[in-house]
Amino acid sequence: MSNQPIVKAAVDIGTNSTRLLVCSITRNPDGRLSLADLERHSVVTRLGDGVDTTGRLSDEAMKRVVDTLNKYLAIVNLYPIRSITGVLTSAGRDASNAADLTRLIARETGIDVRLIGGDEEANLSFSGATSEVETDGRNLLVCDVGGGSTELITGQVGAVDFHVSLPAGVVRQSERHLHSDPPTAEELESAALEIRALIEANVPAEVRSSVDACIAVAGTATTLSAIDQDLEPYDPARVHGSTVTVDRSREILKRIAELPLAQRVNVDGLHPDRAPTAVAGAVILCEILDAFGLDSFEASEHDILRGEVLRVTNTAG
Repeated sequence: MSNQPIVKAAVDIGTNSTRLLVCSITRNPDGRLSLADLERHSVVTRLGDGVDTTGRLSDEAMKRVVDTLNKYLAIVNLYPIRSITGVLTSAGRDASNAADLTRLIARETGIDVRLIGGDEEANLSFSGATSEVETDGRNLLVCDVGGGSTELITGQVGAVDFHVSLPAGVVRQSERHLHSDPPTAEELESAALEIRALIEANVPAEVRSSVDACIAVAGTATTLSAIDQDLEPYDPARVHGSTVTVDRSREILKRIAELPLAQRVNVDGLHPDRAPTAVAGAVILCEILDAFGLDSFEASEHDILRGEVLRVTNTAG
């Protein structure tokens, strides 16, 4: 790759949303890559609806994803991009018919989407989240709360020390625990207890105690930041790099958990499409911060999409 900017695009097909990143990439004289976002879009497509119960992706959910990808193609075609890469994450891993979706996407859109495991998802998320973080010796936790899974990755910039993919996400926890509108105190505690148990069983105590700071990516973290700042409309420039304390996160959780869905959709900073699963997401993130002994998180717009673009760029040279 020369030092002339090139444009690349990637899609992330998650359990709850389907997202697009188009960015300009330049290789600096020191060899490092600089990325500038040109387009970033997210649509709640609910691919994982019912997967925890049925073990299959529904035809309706797959159609929502394909329709969204076709709309994204109209955006991508505005730029000099030769191909798009894409990843399919937790819902695909849990579904027996994930291959049907990747074939459907290839046939209907021409986008090459690959199903990735939890390990690769964790590494891509860490790569994206730390891509512009200074190497300062801190041990970082990158937290990616998704629809069907939550990735926890620790390490220093450029080197992952530990990672785990927990079978818990905003869609999965909502379907398992939060059945009332608004959810009851007992339902909230049931969801929290499962998260605590999963972390204790899968993240050694020495890993939890070794972390200095948390960078949280994806919709739960950016939504909590947006609510904290009363952002309406959403402003990624104000969200990226912002800090939200664990106390403030719990205040927001209490506030949105007390509202029925019909009122929750009107909360400033909370996109209506995310309102049905926002409570579960806040529960998960608060429990993670408590488990790692952290008093805040930094919200980041740099996530698995950026990690995927970096992977493709470095592979191509």
